[in-house]
Amino acid sequence: MRSAAVTPEGDQIRWVELPGQEPPRVYVHGLGATSPAYFTEAAVHPLLAGHRSLLVDLLGHGISDRPTTFDYTLESHADALAGALTAAGVSGADVVAHSMGGSVAIVLAARHPRLVSRLVLVDANLDPIPRTPGAPGSSGIAAYSEEEFVTGGGWEEVRDRVGAHWWSTMRLAGREALHRSAFHLTRGTDPTMRELLLDLEIPRTFLLPEADGPLPGAEALGEAGVSVVAIPDCGHNVMLDNPEAFAQATAVALTPRG
Repeated sequence: MRSAAVTPEGDQIRWVELPGQEPPRVYVHGLGATSPAYFTEAAVHPLLAGHRSLLVDLLGHGISDRPTTFDYTLESHADALAGALTAAGVSGADVVAHSMGGSVAIVLAARHPRLVSRLVLVDANLDPIPRTPGAPGSSGIAAYSEEEFVTGGGWEEVRDRVGAHWWSTMRLAGREALHRSAFHLTRGTDPTMRELLLDLEIPRTFLLPEADGPLPGAEALGEAGVSVVAIPDCGHNVMLDNPEAFAQATAVALTPRG
């Protein structure tokens, strides 16, 4: 396990690192998740193994610190991640990022372009979404006020409806971190994550479950050079539900193009 201080107060981002060749690969989890649990199988898959790989936990999640004074915007998450990668001596990385982590990765590439050479986004959030009480994921979490979520029973209600699998890692997240991250994910960025993605000039791939149907705006993404790839036999957790297809698609996305 490695770590780096990423805030003026000394809060630490931590990651599990696998040795290997350059360019490095950085794996970033989604809301309430943790990268070692979600990405280790992918990082050591024969099609993807052999590169220096950093399985990073964002602030507030997993093995990283959970400061209550951090605002947990997508921009702040991206800047903190940039601080950790810089401390680790990373530049020009292949970034593979799931769900909220994909949104953070887009902002990272836009704000810190020297750190990212290629993006693989795994069913990432590209647009703001409405906050809906009782809904799964960020939409339902963000529908609470922070006080309602942290001390008013919202945290327990979310625990009871998300299921044991997600809760196994969500319970590691700080309550303030989880709520603020969800709130800012539903709010999105300005310009939106989709607009930032369209403007990036690096190789970009978007993986989504085939069962979800066509990705909204896929034509415009394709025209901007984003490869949109549907993965069969999976849900939102593509890398866990169909690890072989995920590894194959990710390996293609990360193969240098002559």
